[in-house]
Amino acid sequence: MISIVTVYNNRQYLEEILLKSLKKQTARFELIMLDNTRGKFKSAAEALNYGGSKTNGKYIMFVHSDVDLISNTWLEDVEKILDSISNLGVAGVAGVAEKVGNYKTRGRNIIKHKDPPVIWDLGNPIQKPELVQTLDGCLMIIPKSVFHILRFDEEICDDWHLYDVDYCLSCKEIGLDVYAIPAFIYHKSVGLSKSLSSKNKMQIIKSLGPLPKPYYQTLKKVLNKHRIYFKRIYTTCGNWSTSRPLILQRISRLVKLEIKYTLKKLSK
Repeated sequence: MISIVTVYNNRQYLEEILLKSLKKQTARFELIMLDNTRGKFKSAAEALNYGGSKTNGKYIMFVHSDVDLISNTWLEDVEKILDSISNLGVAGVAGVAEKVGNYKTRGRNIIKHKDPPVIWDLGNPIQKPELVQTLDGCLMIIPKSVFHILRFDEEICDDWHLYDVDYCLSCKEIGLDVYAIPAFIYHKSVGLSKSLSSKNKMQIIKSLGPLPKPYYQTLKKVLNKHRIYFKRIYTTCGNWSTSRPLILQRISRLVKLEIKYTLKKLSK
């Protein structure tokens, strides 16, 4: 059985998307919903550790409240996939591999996101479980036996960012594997490109990047924590060196981002 843990701030999204798709499932499951509309939990790691400790299933699925599982047999099919994987630390529906290539070719997923829905163009679609370095936190599944020995790091990830990346890296460091699995979902996430278009250019420059300040604060801690084991950390928001100063990497990425969007604008 899969135990499902979700933290929500928007009850409407929860009911119209995740709960609606769960009601159609053919498999038995356990559901733990954590209401954070009043800020009870200060970080994702804190909330997910609390929710995970309440579960009884063989697997724990940590999922965003705006995720639609699409298929009525989604849980049933995914549990069969998980049972077929040996040495599993954590699995998810979107990840980034360490293989040689660029940002997009390293991606592994078959999901749709944004509103209206589009296929996520991160990498090529997968047809079988594939090893990756890190996963996107929209949906992660951890065997209960693994969660007993490895929890989310509430000290390093003390906000709502990079808890997924940190957990994957920690799994690999203790010899467990991280997999992206071919399980189709729809995630009602606006994506980075839309958030970029809604931000003032000067604001992005002053912030040395398009992501929130807490993201970079946590990223610095994650890079320091895992620098002994990894030269580079690959995430769905880009890859980072563990040896170069983060501020220099942010400036470099900002310059590349500006060039990319300038060329895109000129080509229209």
